[in-house]
Amino acid sequence: MELLENTLKQITGPNEEVKKQARDKWDSLLKPMGSLGTLEEVTIKIAGMTGKIINRIDKRAIVVMCADNGVVEEGVSSAPQIFTKVLTESMPKGITGVATLGKFTNTDVITVNLGVIGDIEDPRIINKKIKEGTQNFTKGPAMAYDEAVKSIEIGIEIGNKLYSEGYDILGTGEVGIGNTTTSAAVVSALSGLDVDLVCGKGAGLTEEQFRNKKAVIRRGIALNKPNKEDPIDVVAKVGGFDIGGMCGLFLSAAKNKKPIIIDGFISSAAAYCAVKLHPLVKEYIIPSHLSGEPGAKYILDELKLKPMLNLGMRLGEGTGCTLAFNIIEAGMYTLENMGTFDDVSLSSSPLVDIRED
Repeated sequence: MELLENTLKQITGPNEEVKKQARDKWDSLLKPMGSLGTLEEVTIKIAGMTGKIINRIDKRAIVVMCADNGVVEEGVSSAPQIFTKVLTESMPKGITGVATLGKFTNTDVITVNLGVIGDIEDPRIINKKIKEGTQNFTKGPAMAYDEAVKSIEIGIEIGNKLYSEGYDILGTGEVGIGNTTTSAAVVSALSGLDVDLVCGKGAGLTEEQFRNKKAVIRRGIALNKPNKEDPIDVVAKVGGFDIGGMCGLFLSAAKNKKPIIIDGFISSAAAYCAVKLHPLVKEYIIPSHLSGEPGAKYILDELKLKPMLNLGMRLGEGTGCTLAFNIIEAGMYTLENMGTFDDVSLSSSPLVDIRED
């Protein structure tokens, strides 16, 4: 608990003066003010994080948190639980979705075993296993409170290590059959929204399976009564180790004043937990894309964050983060290299700023 408490104490807000300087630099470039939209806004936000107008993300990684979920035995997923282990072992082989897109976008993929059922011996996978998956939350808490804290602190430790090694930006990914169920449970418990509003079909369910999934979440929340004022209690009661691990990554980013990317629904739920633990964490989060899961849209609306992409993606793993890195990089390159009005002896004074506040 000490690492978590110390991390929360060290989180401060962005540098607003540097954000203004970055905006002024954009406004000096040879274009109408605000006309590059998200390319401008994301680089301004990152300038506030780092305290520098010009930034690079040459060294980037996606951290994939892997863990099994006991609630799978309730029939909430169309995929068998063994898929978690198979996909985890496939990450360092470079054949998964995020590993493939990682190679395409020059992104390192770092795989962490927080609670995958079965033995994994691959030294390329960071072994931080807490236990053999969580418990079935329809029969009791998914994990003990101290296990939830441990999962968060593992995320903080890994984030701190990677940022100290020179990584400029991290993305959040996950592998864990059943984790759209745990994420919907976490979001419903934290927000007070009905399960119908935040629960989707995940990797694909029949209508009967979908009704069962929502009923399972309701039973778990009713039985465990997670405390919405304590995100750690919510993760412990109805969440998963992967959610806790990614929550820790978001906290580490805010503490280290570095950017971090939300992927889809599961990492959105983790980000939601992190912001509930410390509201300023939101200032260091960049959402990549709009997940097809309904709960993801609620979280982004609640946090007043706009996704950069809407490509109908719902794979997870951190796949959306890879594409977000390229967009951010394009914005940074443009800010650094585009010509100014002074370069062509023109004045920008006739232009009208039509940006929304």
